[in-house]
Amino acid sequence: MTRLAAAPDRTHRLIPSRFPPVNAFEAVTRPEDLEAVMELEGWTNDRLVATRLRRLPQAEWVYGRPNASVVMAAFLHGAPQGTRFADAALGAWYAASSLETAVVEVANGIRGEIALSALQQKTEEMREYTANLAGDFVDIRGTHPELHDPDPASYPSTQGFSRTVRAGPHAGIVYDSVRHAGGTNWVSYRPSGVLDVLQCRHFRLVVPQQGQVHCAEMRLPG
Repeated sequence: MTRLAAAPDRTHRLIPSRFPPVNAFEAVTRPEDLEAVMELEGWTNDRLVATRLRRLPQAEWVYGRPNASVVMAAFLHGAPQGTRFADAALGAWYAASSLETAVVEVANGIRGEIALSALQQKTEEMREYTANLAGDFVDIRGTHPELHDPDPASYPSTQGFSRTVRAGPHAGIVYDSVRHAGGTNWVSYRPSGVLDVLQCRHFRLVVPQQGQVHCAEMRLPG
């Protein structure tokens, strides 16, 4: 029997501020206008975007509401090699139950970038989004160690599991953070279920190659 769970009212996602929000979807009122707007906004510079949009059921397209572009970007601008629970075909909305877990998860990704460079540390400015994730999530917390393997080499098998869940009736997966002990992560496969999205605080993360991450809230002018 599949164990299910509901997300908390408020989940946290951090996005690098070097990717400024582009409001391509907020003013759209009809799905047939989306591709034209994407062309004007430059979204289709990435050859994968239009292909991914066609893979996403039209009933799941999000437009005409605040931060719609942020939600759609998570699905259309996914990593070319995929992630733990989303393959290269289509991205997903990842979030954490706490800001602390979101910071640790992002810092781990930055450390991966440092490992591929000659840097000793990297500073990244991030903006926080909170959201309410609707629906029932397949709950694998405390189970399935093979799906919680920290080695990215395990992603082909975890992505196979994700395809099964995405094709089913549930909203996504809830799982243990493998980077932050006791933390909880959520991955939603339904853009329409990513609700009440708010841009909140801005942070500066200083991530050393090893050791403690420094995270400070930024006070922006105005």
